[in-house]
This record gives sequence, structure tokens and C-alpha cells, in this order.
Amino acid sequence: MSPDSIQATHGAMAGAAHDQEVPEVDLLSPLALRSLTLRNRIAMAPMCQYSAEEGMANDWHLVHLGSRAVGGAGLVIVEATSVTWDGRITPGDLGIWSDEHIEPLARIARFVRSQGAIAGIQLAHAGRKASTAAPWTGGATLETAGEGGWPVVAPSPIPFNPGDPIPTALDETGIDAVIDAFEAGARRALTAGFQVLEIHAAHGYLLHQFLSPHSNQRNDGYGGSLENRMRLVLRVTERLRAVVPAELPLFVRISATDWAAGGWDIEQSVELSRRLKELGVDLIDVSTGGNLPTARIPVAKRYQVPCSRRIRDDAGILTGAVGLITDPKEADEIVTGGDADLVLLGRELLREPYWALKAQHAFEEEPSWPVQYGYAVKRRAK
Repeated sequence: MSPDSIQATHGAMAGAAHDQEVPEVDLLSPLALRSLTLRNRIAMAPMCQYSAEEGMANDWHLVHLGSRAVGGAGLVIVEATSVTWDGRITPGDLGIWSDEHIEPLARIARFVRSQGAIAGIQLAHAGRKASTAAPWTGGATLETAGEGGWPVVAPSPIPFNPGDPIPTALDETGIDAVIDAFEAGARRALTAGFQVLEIHAAHGYLLHQFLSPHSNQRNDGYGGSLENRMRLVLRVTERLRAVVPAELPLFVRISATDWAAGGWDIEQSVELSRRLKELGVDLIDVSTGGNLPTARIPVAKRYQVPCSRRIRDDAGILTGAVGLITDPKEADEIVTGGDADLVLLGRELLREPYWALKAQHAFEEEPSWPVQYGYAVKRRAK
């Protein structure tokens, strides 16, 4: 979508607003999602920490996630949490493939909620991008058990990087097992107290791999046509919507484009989003890329926001915008301009855990400091 077409759409929406009473919406306004109300439109995006052992959350995850709840975010989403042992990106990924994972995650959910934020979790399976080393050690593929690696699966026997071990193509029994694992993970996440569940179908991981013709070259009911390539995502979504209580929202994160000809693109993303809305999905978390190491991605400020706007407009569903959003006023423009309903921050919240409180200050509102800080901060200000 070109800048001119975005501006034209903005103008049309502004004209419509004059014709009817609409509530004033900005970055700091609440967002209703079924029975939940986020205190603002600021969310912590799921960001892998590669710091777990056998998938278990620990003190690092509690402090990392809890500090952003203390810092005023409306929604805090736990990083990609693998629904199977072999679905982890690295040996340090969080997991939710056993009941033993519930209580360490529940401790995080309890604390996040105690600070006034909503606790969310992203359920994931890495597919052919699994079995790699932590990025700060180089991120190389772990090819053998001796290196700490394991065999990986995918829609088709096509490795992510040329020269990597060839993944095993899932058969229908394997596909059914993946769907069962997502359901089991969702049940554990709900038991742990998470109120928002997000299905990870982005960034070149397993569900995205099924969507894209670049990674899915099957000739059965899960490959070829758009309907077939969407089948796994839709089946997972349908299963989870049946598990998640009606009063709680369900998100799906997608990569709106592969940034490569002949791959997954924005038009297919709009159609998928329409189908997901029909199944009861409440918000599409719109990212891009990740499925091809050779993709040329035009990274720049707000470069993914037009995809969020396109899906929001054409699929008629709430969206979240992500990617190089750093300034509170810029984030506010995304919400007030109708580009997205929620802004998800990643690296910026790593740099500044109290970004949401500083956003309140930037808009001349009294920051909602936790009482343990507020009395001291306010007294010093006087």
C-alpha cells in the first residue's frame, strides 16, 4: 500500500467520523477485548529470551516480564512458548508441553496481573527453524544430539538454510499431533492464569511454513491452493477457540508478507484474517517476513504498519502494529489514525521497561507509578 493510498484512506475515515459520534481513541485509552479491558493500547510483544532449561520459566522470565507490567504496559505477552519439545527454536526456549511447566508460568501470570496488566502468552512450534543455538552464540543449526540438537519437521522436506539437515515432512498423523499439542498447551496456559492466548503463525515458524508456497510444496489437502495452505492454521484456531472461554480473547500473529515474489503476501493475509475472524479470533498481530533467509525486507520506521491498516480495513478485524515503533507520539498516531488498535513494542521495551509510564508523561498525564515508587517519585518532583 502506497503512502498516498494510506493518506486517502485516513481522509475517508476522518470524513466518516464527522458523520457519526465515535468514542475518542488514543494510545492511552482502554481497549475492550471480550470481557477484558486493557488499561491502554500498549503491549509488550513476545520476545524470546533463550534462558529456560527444559522449557521451564525461571527468575529471569519473572523479572523480565514483571518489570514491564510494573512499567505500565496494558498487555504483557510471554515469548514464543513451544507446545512440543521438538518445536523449540533453541534448547533455551520456554515450553508448555507438560504439566510441570504450568506453575513456573503461573507465577509470572499472577505477578503481571497483580500490577494491573493483562497476562498473555504466545503458543508456538518452530518447525524447520527449530534446533538452533542461542543467537548470542551465533544461532547455528544444531545438527546432532551431541551438539544438543534434534530432528525437525516441516510441511515439506525443504530446509530453511541451504545445507541444513532436511526436515521430515509431517504426515497427517503428525499434523493431528501438532494440533493436539496446541490444544494441550492452550489448556495449560489457561490453567496458569493467562487471559490472552496468541497463536504464532508468523516469522517462518511451522504454521507460517504451511501458509507459504516457498516452504509448502505438498500435493495433499494441506498444500497447493490457498484453502489447503490455510488449513492447519484454521484447524489450530478452531480447536483453540473451542478451548478458550468465550469471555477471553484469542489472537493470531501472522507475517503479512514473505517479502518475496510467489510467496505469502498481503492479499492472502487479508483472506486468512477474514477466515480467522469467522472462527472467533479477536485480533491479528501483524508482523512480516521470517520465512526466507534471502528475503529483501525494506526495514524502516513503521514499515509494517500499512499491512496492519490493510488487514484492519479489508478484513474488518482488530489489529496490532509492530516493528521499529519507538516514540509515544508516533505510536499514538498509529492508533488515532486507524492503522491499528494496539501497538506492540519489542526492542524499545527492552531498552526502556517504563516506556508506558513515560508515554503518560509525554501526553501530560500523571504517570500511574506503582505505590512503591510513586510516593518517592512524586515527593521528589515537588
